[in-house]
Amino acid sequence: MITRTLAGKNVLIAGGGKNLGGLIARQAAEAGANVAVHYNSESSRAEAEETVAAVTAAGGKALLLSGDLTVPANIEKLFADTVAGLGSVDIAVNTVGRVLRKPIAETSEEEYDAMFDINSKAAYFFIKEAGGQLADDGKIITIVTSLLAAFTDGYSTYAGGKSPVEHFTRAAAKEFAPRGISVTAVAPGPMDTPFFYGQETPERVEFHKSQAMGGQLTKIEDIAPIVSFLATDGWWITGQTILANGGYTTR
Repeated sequence: MITRTLAGKNVLIAGGGKNLGGLIARQAAEAGANVAVHYNSESSRAEAEETVAAVTAAGGKALLLSGDLTVPANIEKLFADTVAGLGSVDIAVNTVGRVLRKPIAETSEEEYDAMFDINSKAAYFFIKEAGGQLADDGKIITIVTSLLAAFTDGYSTYAGGKSPVEHFTRAAAKEFAPRGISVTAVAPGPMDTPFFYGQETPERVEFHKSQAMGGQLTKIEDIAPIVSFLATDGWWITGQTILANGGYTTR
């Protein structure tokens, strides 16, 4: 049974066109929200348009927005366009990220810069802009990775690029608390999406599966309800990184 726990709320989802972001957008609309769906490039526009159509079909107002969020000015425009199209933003969710599995010895400066721009810089300025633009009692949620608690090879720039978001989240939770804004990060285990399979061998995929309950990867359906909870009843959780990985790893 769907409860309209987000009725009348305006939700902005960075990377909201497909995979986890797309599911979060659909569930937010089903719960009564209006949704601004951001996508990065023309290669993902068609999927973002499908998500916007699903939001509209669920009864919500939808916006389709694009932009490279490694440029802070584009993040400012993203929020400004959302406010112009929907009204003040209540919930801001950032699912944007890039995965790279590569030994340190083979990683170029260009790859390092690109990984930190997407996974760290974009996240920082998204949180910054959200803190200034969200309505009182708003929620900011960033998707990170359970590799922050793992000890493995190959993911130095991915886990390294995501790890600062924990500290951004803690600082923002304190700084935005006077306005009742909660700030959290959700850290999925290896997810059953195209981003993961492009980095791994079949043998490593099976190993990752073996480390979680049921011998399976994390599914987007496992994570979206956690985001929904943090955006509603879970508002009292702030400054935290929630490891959601079926027992894959912990601290």
